Amino acid sequence: MGSRKTYPLEEALQAQSALRTLAGLEPETFPVEAFVGMVSDEIEQLRKQGHTDEEIARVIGASSKIEITAKEIAENYASPERRHARHE
Repeated sequence: MGSRKTYPLEEALQAQSALRTLAGLEPETFPVEAFVGMVSDEIEQLRKQGHTDEEIARVIGASSKIEITAKEIAENYASPERRHARHE
C-alpha cells in the first residue's frame, strides 16, 4: 500500500487562493467561531503546556492580522469531543 499524500497548510492555502482568483471570487473569510474551531487542536495543546487564552490571543494577533480576544477563544473553543464528532 502506498503512503497517503499530504500537503503543508501554506501550500494548500496558496492553491486555494489561486483557484479563487481564477474563479473571480473574493478571498475566503471565516467567522470567529469557524476560525477558533479550526485552531482548536493547537489551542488544546497550548493549554496542556500551560499557556493561557490571553497568551494564545496575543500570539495570534502578533503573527497575523486577526484580532481576537481570550474571551472569544474560550467561548468558541471546540472540545476534542466536538471536533471528533464532526468526523464520524
